[in-house]
Amino acid sequence: MTIQTKQLCKTYNPESDFPVQAVKSLDLTIEQGEFVAVMGPSGSGKTTLLNLLGGIDRPTSGSVLIDGCDICQLSDRARIAFRRDHIGFIFQDYSLLPVLTALENVEFVMQLQGQSEQVCRQRAEALLRQVGLSAQQDKFPAKLSGGQQQRVAVARALAPSPRFIMADEPTANLDAQSTAELLDIMQQLNEREGTTFIFSTHDPRVITRARRVIVFEDGALTEDRQQ
Repeated sequence: MTIQTKQLCKTYNPESDFPVQAVKSLDLTIEQGEFVAVMGPSGSGKTTLLNLLGGIDRPTSGSVLIDGCDICQLSDRARIAFRRDHIGFIFQDYSLLPVLTALENVEFVMQLQGQSEQVCRQRAEALLRQVGLSAQQDKFPAKLSGGQQQRVAVARALAPSPRFIMADEPTANLDAQSTAELLDIMQQLNEREGTTFIFSTHDPRVITRARRVIVFEDGALTEDRQQ
């Protein structure tokens, strides 16, 4: 699956005296299997871009095409279903459900898809094994470290077998060891399963691992390089 934007714009408070252009006339293509870092200072538009690419937010104008389907034109219900089935999200604050165990957090999206209890359990256990958390699968988020919670978030994002993972500052709250372990896991998943990862970050530890770096400033793409 390919993500392509055409003249993508997002303006907050467009009718006010002080509109904020978070994304400006962006033309961008990201191919299946890429490992991409979107970098730039705070307020540059990185998170807004990920929210637009992932269908969380709607643009002011322009389009986001995923394999030719303009997700901006889908109804809210259809967009939610598309996002559930094709796009995974990893958030800076983990966003785990505190009343569910690690295993139940990973199972949750698959349950929304209507998959059987057995399928949900087997895949959730397999994913937690992949991220090194089998021994913690019955613990609640409050009993896990930050690095462990973020690994659960990775497993949850991968559970519905999405083709794209949007990761918004996923290492911001992690120490050096947890960051290295998390990036190792994501690189392995990218290489083994062909899952596309798109990070918003200003963390040099993430940027050095990326194979493509997109630089954003004031809502505009200023550099796009392979490395």
